[in-house]
Amino acid sequence: MRFLFAVSRLGLVGWVCAVSVSESAQSASEEASAIPLRHWAQRRDIQFGTAIDMEPLRRESDYRARAGMEFSMLTPANAMKMDALQPARGEFYWSDADELVNFAESHAQRVHGHTLVWHRQVPKWLETGTWSRDELLHLLREHIFTVVGRYRGRVQLWDVVNEALNDDGSRRPSFWQRGIGPDYIEKAFRWAHEADPTAILIYNDYNAEDLGVKSNAVYEMLRDLKAQGVPVHGVGFQMHVTVRQLPNVKDFQANLKRLADLGLELHVTELDVRIPLPATPESLSQQAKDYQKIFDAAMAFPQLRSFSLWGFTDRHSWIPHEFKGYGAGLIWDEHDQPKPAFSALQEALKGN
Repeated sequence: MRFLFAVSRLGLVGWVCAVSVSESAQSASEEASAIPLRHWAQRRDIQFGTAIDMEPLRRESDYRARAGMEFSMLTPANAMKMDALQPARGEFYWSDADELVNFAESHAQRVHGHTLVWHRQVPKWLETGTWSRDELLHLLREHIFTVVGRYRGRVQLWDVVNEALNDDGSRRPSFWQRGIGPDYIEKAFRWAHEADPTAILIYNDYNAEDLGVKSNAVYEMLRDLKAQGVPVHGVGFQMHVTVRQLPNVKDFQANLKRLADLGLELHVTELDVRIPLPATPESLSQQAKDYQKIFDAAMAFPQLRSFSLWGFTDRHSWIPHEFKGYGAGLIWDEHDQPKPAFSALQEALKGN
């Protein structure tokens, strides 16, 4: 009986040890999942960012807490666009932009300014006016110097020019292109650099990730700007993509390589992966794989400096408004619960 009791005790000890090891592993896993995503990104020397909407930042404590904890870089979704900042000529509305910059600084985050020059959200007073070329040059220069100068040293990265090209590679006939001509791009970069010589200045566009006519045009434009000594430091890839319809990885990386070879930084600036609604377990699983595939492809380049999502919760996503029948494109769902894409990005950022 003593022998049997001893065996029984040994079995009990083994069971207790097994439970202890299991609980310890579970606790370690939970602790790892509680570590902010920004921590893993910064260990790999990149910034992990998100676009921010000001209303939920002010009104929703969970949105505010997650925005401050998980990310190391914030992009204003609208607060720094021209119509938001200068709704009337010479009258600047700084409240939202200041609030975002102050929030970022209080959470040890960088700010990605978006955007100085764009064909959309041009203020009505400007778009409907009658201006000479010289007047438009003055107004654009004044806007850039005022905005970049206000946040000199506080906004570390600027989308100087956004979406200047059509999908066929031609210059978009925007308000600025029509009124000034193609050199508005060069001038915008030079003025932004004068206003803050320490800021990283990038060109940002969509549908220019893999090889093709538009990415060729982006490459040629940036090559020419660099050859002219224009202070353009990087290129941003928006990457608003559909699940299962990613750019070809080899073509994406070939494009990244040629741009990096120009001496440009690489930035994934506005990533989301939209899903046909209703989302299914299968489509959510595929979305997770797609997020990881994009990250891994970009992370192969040491020139990758930031990797940002266009929002983080489906509760405040632009996708259902812009793409009818689609949604669920971000890594937290509408109830603020992490999706498979969250876990996939976490593992990718950790480098496992």
